Amino acid sequence: MLLPIAALLGGILILMISADRFVEGSASTARQLGLPPLLIGMVIIGFGSSMPEMVISGLSAWAGNPGLALGNALGSNIANIALILGFTALLSPIAVRSSIVVNELPALAGLTAVAGGLMLFDQHLSRIDGLILIGLFIVLMGWSIRRSLISQDDEIAAIFEAELEDPKPLGYAIGELVVGLVFLVISSRVMVWGGIECARALGISDLIIGLTVVAIGTSLPELASSIAAVRKNEHELALGNVLGSNMFNTSIVLGIAAVITPTAVESDVMTRDFPFLGVLTLVLFLVTYWFRGPGTGLINRAEGFFLLMGYVGYTIVLITMAINQAST
Repeated sequence: MLLPIAALLGGILILMISADRFVEGSASTARQLGLPPLLIGMVIIGFGSSMPEMVISGLSAWAGNPGLALGNALGSNIANIALILGFTALLSPIAVRSSIVVNELPALAGLTAVAGGLMLFDQHLSRIDGLILIGLFIVLMGWSIRRSLISQDDEIAAIFEAELEDPKPLGYAIGELVVGLVFLVISSRVMVWGGIECARALGISDLIIGLTVVAIGTSLPELASSIAAVRKNEHELALGNVLGSNMFNTSIVLGIAAVITPTAVESDVMTRDFPFLGVLTLVLFLVTYWFRGPGTGLINRAEGFFLLMGYVGYTIVLITMAINQAST
């Protein structure tokens, strides 16, 4: 039991370091190739920070553990909204002036609804469902690229310009990207093995392991970057990072896992996990878009507190169910 726990925790640590190197290498390579800073920030860095979820879910599905893949994707989305945005809003209310960031909220809400509909339709994620989600990601990626190219004067464009470091030499940047990706895959494989073995030893489902330990582990890079962004009063980065990550998880991460290994969706997912994610997404949409108007948004400390308490309550429910599973 000690070896799987060490593999799980060690994998998380190496995962965080390798994911950071991968994103840095990707951003430097894109900068050397002359891509606009806003495009690098929204697409390269935004979606690149979700590579851990994609690799872990893909490897989990390949290893015949789709529950871990599904739990990782949904759990990461829940953690991004409730834990990360809740905690960062407690530190400092998240004010958003960027129309690009705020206008991604309807896209995320719609994508979440489509993913839920596909799972609810027959409680099964088939390869066709996975291809539909991947296709939607391609459409949203094209939309994001187009908006980034025509909206260089948006509030978030100046932030990305200031945040991006001077590009490293192309060879070094590519090397950093490749090394980061290699260790990302290795650490993810170690994490998946540790998570599966822990679930078996404790007598609980790999879905719960994916929703808790693995999801939190893969969300730690987003938590660190969101806290850093808020401390520098760059609120657009904090919210934009979460939105980009959740869009990627809902489309590519779920889609790739379904294409690799079609899976039946457990009833707990449809009665507990996805409804909670849907409520969180709706609340985020309402507080930052509907109540305060498109083009501006705010998550204040009170709303951050309720998001964080929601995550604590959800985690308590999962732990209670895990204890019940282990005792039967």
